[in-house]
Amino acid sequence: MTHTEPETEPDTDLVAVVLADHRRFEAAFAEVERGTGRIEDRKDLVDHVIAEIVRHEAAKEQFLYPAVRSHLPDGDAIADRALESHAAAELVMKELEGLPATDPRFEGLVALMIEDVRRHLAEEEAVLLPRLRASCDDEHLQDLGFRVMAAKEFAPTRPHPHTPDRPPANLILGPGVGFIDKIRDTLAHREV
Repeated sequence: MTHTEPETEPDTDLVAVVLADHRRFEAAFAEVERGTGRIEDRKDLVDHVIAEIVRHEAAKEQFLYPAVRSHLPDGDAIADRALESHAAAELVMKELEGLPATDPRFEGLVALMIEDVRRHLAEEEAVLLPRLRASCDDEHLQDLGFRVMAAKEFAPTRPHPHTPDRPPANLILGPGVGFIDKIRDTLAHREV
């Protein structure tokens, strides 16, 4: 008889959920920066990274940033700065979406995307997340983390720089855009 460990539930604390995504992004960025493998695989890897970043940000726009706005005295400024940072990265991601990995601009845009996202992650980890943890009780952070995890399941997988990034519009449009993206991904044989 073999002993199996019981499955543990994922931590739904908002800060833990966001940090876990950040660690996955860093691992993917390291793989992209190694630049090994076939050029076609490189494009697939970059597309996968973009899809994960887009899903992460869409979920945060629905739940994290509204919480920041309501729980931190300067939350509007912090959330607005984060949304501006994401908007800039999303424009680069949108440009990458249509480029083959053989395009001379591809590597420079990938490096710019990684730099933009890393800067955003570092600011979140240094400022936003610690302040939110200090301002919210554990139960609220658990609820928010659960909502972010659930929202990622229905979030868009492609950059849409011109869609709304604030409730209620993003709560209404986000899942529909995500559904369309999933159809496009299936038709393009794009694994996300």
